[in-house]
Amino acid sequence: MAGPCSKRSLLHSSSGMRYKLLQEGDIQVCMVKHPRTFLSKIFTSKYLRRWEPHHLALTDSSLVSATPTGYMEAPLSYSTIEDLQLLSWDNAPKYCVQLSFPGGTVLLQAANSYLRDQWFHSIQWKKKIYKYRKVLNNPSRWDVVLKEIRALVDMALTSPLQDDSIHQAPLHIISTLLAENTNLSAQDYENIIVAIAPLLENNHPPPDLCEFFCQHCRERPRSMVVIEVFTPVVQRILKHNMDFGKCPRLRLFTQEYILALNELNAGMEVVKKFIHSMHGPTGQCPHPRVLPNLVAVCLAAIYSCYEEFINSRDNSPSLKEIRNGCQQQSERKPPMPLRLLRPEPPTPPPTTTLSPPPALPLSPPPSIILVELERNNNTTNTLRKAPAEGDSEPNLIDCLLVSPALNALSIQLPAHANRVLGCFALILKMLSDYDDWRPALASLLQPIPFPKEELKYVIQRFAEDPRQEVHSCLLSVRSGKDGWFQLYSPGGVACDDDGELFASMVHILMGSCYKTKKFLLSLAENKLGPCMLLALRGNQTMVEILCLMLEYNIIENKDTQLQIISTLESTQVGLRMYEQLCDRQRELKELQRKGGPTRLTLPSKSTDADLARLLSSGSFGNLENLSLAFTNVTSACAEQLIKLPSLKQLNLWSTQFGDAGLRLLSEHLACLQVLNLCETPVTDAGLLSLSSMKSLCSLNMNSTKLTADTYEDLKAKLPNLKEVDVRYTEAW
Repeated sequence: MAGPCSKRSLLHSSSGMRYKLLQEGDIQVCMVKHPRTFLSKIFTSKYLRRWEPHHLALTDSSLVSATPTGYMEAPLSYSTIEDLQLLSWDNAPKYCVQLSFPGGTVLLQAANSYLRDQWFHSIQWKKKIYKYRKVLNNPSRWDVVLKEIRALVDMALTSPLQDDSIHQAPLHIISTLLAENTNLSAQDYENIIVAIAPLLENNHPPPDLCEFFCQHCRERPRSMVVIEVFTPVVQRILKHNMDFGKCPRLRLFTQEYILALNELNAGMEVVKKFIHSMHGPTGQCPHPRVLPNLVAVCLAAIYSCYEEFINSRDNSPSLKEIRNGCQQQSERKPPMPLRLLRPEPPTPPPTTTLSPPPALPLSPPPSIILVELERNNNTTNTLRKAPAEGDSEPNLIDCLLVSPALNALSIQLPAHANRVLGCFALILKMLSDYDDWRPALASLLQPIPFPKEELKYVIQRFAEDPRQEVHSCLLSVRSGKDGWFQLYSPGGVACDDDGELFASMVHILMGSCYKTKKFLLSLAENKLGPCMLLALRGNQTMVEILCLMLEYNIIENKDTQLQIISTLESTQVGLRMYEQLCDRQRELKELQRKGGPTRLTLPSKSTDADLARLLSSGSFGNLENLSLAFTNVTSACAEQLIKLPSLKQLNLWSTQFGDAGLRLLSEHLACLQVLNLCETPVTDAGLLSLSSMKSLCSLNMNSTKLTADTYEDLKAKLPNLKEVDVRYTEAW
């Protein structure tokens, strides 16, 4: 005979177990309508043998069957459920949840104890959330409301359910409460923020709550809540946010938080310590999202300072209008005020004057920020990406791209706007001090040429970094768009130092893999005047540039050549380097004089110095076949190889000849027919440059880092290629 049912408490049934919140599922249902006095008898009666299968859905307000027939003909509202218990039978493997309502009981039978407990906790959670939503929808006494909020937070933190909505649902309830009650005191606001702080430790605040946090940062920047509560929330956003485009209010909250810190005496030290804490003993940041998130926040804040001016010129929607869905011309509103700025007494609108590029030296007043903007409305609008569905924004990088060959516009920004610029430019300055972040930072800032004094420090750090992936970002991101290299050149919109930073950029670029004809041709076409001016002032890098232009025959015009020679002879360093150039030219003429061997093989272990010494010993104008196999030569020997006009076959097997040397060979040895790169450290970056060597008919890339895509590209661009060895490569 079956005994009475046993009741299990929540803690006992779910000890150590975690469950996913159920939204729907299949389960057996039995409903019994009864007076409560007969409950125990009914549980042991034969009527419990009739069960109905149902597919139940847990909505926000009730328990609903997908097939509303039988026991579940009408939804069972959470408000009518008086009691919720776990039941187990002594003599049958049935796992049931009991839902008591006035006049009856509903039993839900699951397949096992885990599924039963999952249904139990999910229904219990839905019932409690429904209750809190109703209680907090019409608040009367705020001391009671605060108590209910704390109870709601505690329920979410102690629930055995493991689901994103478990923490997000209470946050949405509280954000709705705050949105509908705007007349609270500052103390009430702070009490609510402190109460929900535990929920924010592992969860992003929803958009409406972000708006409330932004307002608090603006109105009470010196509140202790900003430091004690918002700091861990913002740090979590920076570590884990994947896309500010989908959640722009998270970015706005982060910006307002940083601006609030900027109001404190040592507030920016909090940001500095956080950035420093991201780098352990190894100096490598373990959180890959921190840097791009911080850069996105800084760029958006800086752009917001120019937003009103840009929108007034191109008549395109502002970021806020786009976010709110106002895209049609008929829906346009007057220009929005500058975002993220402290309210101050009204100031006269900024005056914009069109002026030609200033002459050197360029020294704008401190309050003047120089930017270049698109004149053509159509061009500007095409740069802006169409807004995505939902709470998204246009691509800020595209909005900040600078067009070349446009006059500079002088924009007088208000003092508070300058404070915003200085605050976020200072963060970019902090980021540039970390070596592991500098390559990614240079890549992120490559297409963002907006001049600012603090950014000059950042660009200087890029120009001093010996890594190619860093200083290569000084150049423009694509043709037709100016980069930092163009902006800081003498006469450029950002140059205020007579070209010193520009010279540093040229120096680091020439010291890397940019000592090529292409780079020198670009300088000769676009920056020859600035180069000659700096050489005239004794800049050694520019003197070297002019000498290379003469050595590689970059300048064809005789008058220009004579002007360059006069410039070089006007300074001691220029005269010395020009005399050295003349000596090299005489040696080169002797080297290229007809005569000498047609084949030459260097002994193994020979070095770059040995090759240079050998080629300086006589004439090699007839040399067609040179073997450097199994020697110790590197890319540096390319400087000597390009002096051999008749060279057709070159063997570099098992040497340390790399990508930089290949680039130089591809520009100067157009007649090369056979090239052996077997077991050299060349990569796709250098091998791609071989596509300009149209005479190549035999190419050995055995045991290199060649990829399949590069191999296909070379085959398509080298029509005379007959013999190719790609064994032991990815393309094999």
